[in-house]
Amino acid sequence: MADTEKTIREIRINPIVPSESVLVATARSMRPKKAEEPLARDTRAHVDTCPFCRGNEGMTPPAIAAYPEGGDWDIRIVQNLYPVLGDDRENPALTFGLQQTIDGYGRHEVIIDHHSHGIAIKEMSETHLARLFSVYRERMQQLYTSNKRLRYVFVFKNYGPAAGASIAHTHSQIIAMPVVPDNVQDEVENSRRFYQKHQRCIFCSLIDEALTFEATLYDRESGEIRRKIDVGQFVVERGQKFIAIKPFASRFEWELHILPLAHQSDFLAATPEDIADLARVLRRTMARLDAVLGNAQYNYFLHSLPHGTDCSDCNASYHWHLEICPRTSIPSGFELGSGLFVNTISPEAAAARLRAVRID
Repeated sequence: MADTEKTIREIRINPIVPSESVLVATARSMRPKKAEEPLARDTRAHVDTCPFCRGNEGMTPPAIAAYPEGGDWDIRIVQNLYPVLGDDRENPALTFGLQQTIDGYGRHEVIIDHHSHGIAIKEMSETHLARLFSVYRERMQQLYTSNKRLRYVFVFKNYGPAAGASIAHTHSQIIAMPVVPDNVQDEVENSRRFYQKHQRCIFCSLIDEALTFEATLYDRESGEIRRKIDVGQFVVERGQKFIAIKPFASRFEWELHILPLAHQSDFLAATPEDIADLARVLRRTMARLDAVLGNAQYNYFLHSLPHGTDCSDCNASYHWHLEICPRTSIPSGFELGSGLFVNTISPEAAAARLRAVRID
């Protein structure tokens, strides 16, 4: 058995958000369990009853934007018919006793990623993926400037029912909200504390460790090797400007993060050259996941520096990134009740399997 496949039972602390812990227990993978099954691929290019397919535009609200503007569109943005936040009315915040409300003001939009109904990300051209992420950036900027009450614009994608997708046609979503999500705020605050102490971005430090750090840990009494940490063992894919890394404290068994190699706090500052390389790294990363997992259900979401923050250090301390979280298992009562994620595959072994995939 390879070193990365030896039985591990340990609690790993997320270096970005230390209050978030992961229990890596590889022996648990042997127990009988209910897993999220890979979806049966619907590879049809067009479905007559699908509201997101080209030619069925009358089934959705009018387009907010379409790319290209004239003729047949490749990407289309529409308002979500069932929004979690909206701008149709504004209610004052309320406080009564210990109870408090904030007006659910905001925007909830759907980005139809591609005109082809059943296309997977790994099958999209890098040019198309670059256009898609450019659309994310453009729409985020428009929403931020549309109303000063909006503090965070969140971009995410759900694929498959287990990941929250209710429509099979490939699509993403944007939610603009008057609050910063707690998990993003935790990242911002903890990375700021690290910067104030070390004068360095913690995300940049983690990238450097992934590319340069190696160590051998020995047992004090026997002298036997307990663990080897090899250079690059958490790196899954690397481009000229971006890197895909398996987090040391992965919440999900096949979770991956894609980060810019050069420090950058705000996704809105990404250049066309940046986005082109991001598209290449994302396509190849998703192809690796598909080769290992099949048509796995997943979420991805973009974490970028909130706007309107009064944090003077945050441009230097925060680092935007894309988190990819395949849904291969159902959370147990222990996970839901304790808040402690359980990972039954060591991140090292998962990264090795993904790296071993040959990508054209």
